[in-house]
Amino acid sequence: MVKKESSLKNMLIALFVITLFASASLGGIYELTKEPIAAAKLEKKNNAIRQVIPEFDNSPTSGVYKKAIDGDTLYFYPGMQGDKLVGTAVETFTNLGFAGEIKIMVGFLPDGTINDVAVLEHGETPGLGDKMEKKKSDWSIQFQGQNPASFRLLVKKDGGDVDAITASTISSRAFCDAVSRAYKNYMSIKDNK
Repeated sequence: MVKKESSLKNMLIALFVITLFASASLGGIYELTKEPIAAAKLEKKNNAIRQVIPEFDNSPTSGVYKKAIDGDTLYFYPGMQGDKLVGTAVETFTNLGFAGEIKIMVGFLPDGTINDVAVLEHGETPGLGDKMEKKKSDWSIQFQGQNPASFRLLVKKDGGDVDAITASTISSRAFCDAVSRAYKNYMSIKDNK
């Protein structure tokens, strides 16, 4: 076998072929996994909706309405039992988390009472801020059955009614911010319908 002489031209051709192969492979894998990833995200969202509002017989994701706020979007998923609204799941966010954005689903009963909450995404510190998830601790249970009209969505250190996660006041404040954003916008939309 004859060894080719190293030259700029040969190196550029080799680099081009390797780059072309790598990018084609990445593009192909992306196309293969795009739909299953989207389906998994939709299923996670549907599970969160089922968790946070009372039993419904419609498809809340098909009746979704949204509101642009603070450079992002809130999504409202109405749960119906026949013609009666049993609750609305609000996909909300905050950018005040210790590690940045936190997305949660908050379920409201028609009167504005919080039925339940579920964490969708976060990057909070494992063992500390991630205790907002139900599988890690029961911290978020304190929101169930509370109506933010009388329950102040601030940590106790800030004059509110929420017990902060131990050693994670920033994450607790961020969680309260997301729930508060959901409540204020749910009530403004509810009153205008």
